[in-house]
Amino acid sequence: MKLTVIGFWGAYPEANGATSGYLLEKDGFFCLIDCGSGVLSRLQNVIKPADLDAVILSHYHHDHIADVGPLQYAFLIHHQLHHSNLVLPIYGHEDDQESFDRLTHHYTRKEAYDPDRGLQLGPFQFDFIKTRHPAPCYAMRISDGKQTVVYTADTSYFPELTSFSANADLLIAESSFYKGMDGRGAGHMNSIECGRLAEEAGVKELWLTHLPHFGNVSQLKQEAQEVFSGKTKLAEERLVWFGE
Repeated sequence: MKLTVIGFWGAYPEANGATSGYLLEKDGFFCLIDCGSGVLSRLQNVIKPADLDAVILSHYHHDHIADVGPLQYAFLIHHQLHHSNLVLPIYGHEDDQESFDRLTHHYTRKEAYDPDRGLQLGPFQFDFIKTRHPAPCYAMRISDGKQTVVYTADTSYFPELTSFSANADLLIAESSFYKGMDGRGAGHMNSIECGRLAEEAGVKELWLTHLPHFGNVSQLKQEAQEVFSGKTKLAEERLVWFGE
């Protein structure tokens, strides 16, 4: 089980960067988790778009789906150039039906996940919990039967997130704000909340992502480490985690 950061900025990409996008792979199966602005460009430093087996989306804010449209065109052009009938499934929730319907294009196909039942996708089992965010959004707990990764997606802190993240090998937590800042109105966490979540859930490793465009982002790591005793990293492009 391998996970690679493709994009990690919140709201919009910094120059030459991308917003949320994470490539999950095992045994030749490639799944892209979220597809924000700039992700398609940066993804091509790792794999070709046509190598994707699936895309799964946490919610439909632009910094998590902006490159779905370009990805759909990439599959259309791939068909035209290579006479391929390859159709990419894009998984999303149906809480926003209009956004969900747009996931179907010429060579992409909308697929609904049921947050109450979970989803088997290739070698991965996905389980979901609805987060605290202005738009319907789902955190994901992903397992290959040996290792577990939890991705908070966008959310303010809520107690159930601790049990959802319990004993994960890797927690990818959004840290849009610094210590002492209150992100609840915007539906986001700060660095201390991320660290406390990791500590109380007993995770092995914490990655801070969905990073802000102000302040010194390295400070987020220092602040999270005030309350989390495990390994902590700031997300960066092509940061890789290998599950043993």
